[in-house]
Amino acid sequence: MNDKETSWGKVAGWYDELLEKKDGTYQKEVILPNLLRLLEPQKDEVVLDIACGQGFFSRAIAEKGAKVIGSDIAKELINIARENSPKSNAFHVASADALTFCPDSLVDKAIIILALQNIENFNGTIREAYRTLKPGGKFYIVLNHPAFRIPKNSSWQWDETARKQYRRIDSYMSDIKERIEMNPGEIKEHEKRFTISFHRPLQVYFKGLNKAGFLVGRFEEWISHKKSKEGPRSAEEDRIRKEIPIFAIIEAIKN
Repeated sequence: MNDKETSWGKVAGWYDELLEKKDGTYQKEVILPNLLRLLEPQKDEVVLDIACGQGFFSRAIAEKGAKVIGSDIAKELINIARENSPKSNAFHVASADALTFCPDSLVDKAIIILALQNIENFNGTIREAYRTLKPGGKFYIVLNHPAFRIPKNSSWQWDETARKQYRRIDSYMSDIKERIEMNPGEIKEHEKRFTISFHRPLQVYFKGLNKAGFLVGRFEEWISHKKSKEGPRSAEEDRIRKEIPIFAIIEAIKN
């Protein structure tokens, strides 16, 4: 078992409460329904949930009849996943780039949700997904959109003259490694936790998948479901939310 202390392990309780009890989250309202639409989990299919956290997506997929294998480097999150999931799901403490518990060509589909952007060994993780998939198996990667959500290098701005909101992008083509706050505004200052996020331009993801042997089958961009409270900028804020996607998903197929 991997007993390495992780940034996400330190906030396991907070993260579990956020996903399970808080209404209106991106995970519930945007990512989950779109993921299930594309994944189409079938009875008795084996789905590998890489960097599964506390099992939020694993449980939803299992409810559709698939057998889910989940892994995460944070043992605290895996403990929660084991406690709250059906016995048919199996969870392992493992780094995303070293899925030693999983034999070659075992799984029908693999997913990694909002996690590849926090993993330094990007290419190693993609290679492991490829190894574990059956020929023709599909790998689904959900990301904060690399073109519009760049750690400490993108932001919403307001053009007072044009009365328009826009997305400011200060950097895109450069690989970026940033220390970011995991739960801004959620807890007291002395309890704040941080993690490392890696920005990579979209071509890096596509080139990495190609190098590993994948073919890209589909690419989608997902917008926010949120609505602004009534005010002088609310109509413009709601308009621009429909124009600037916040998430991207890549479907890659094992060649």
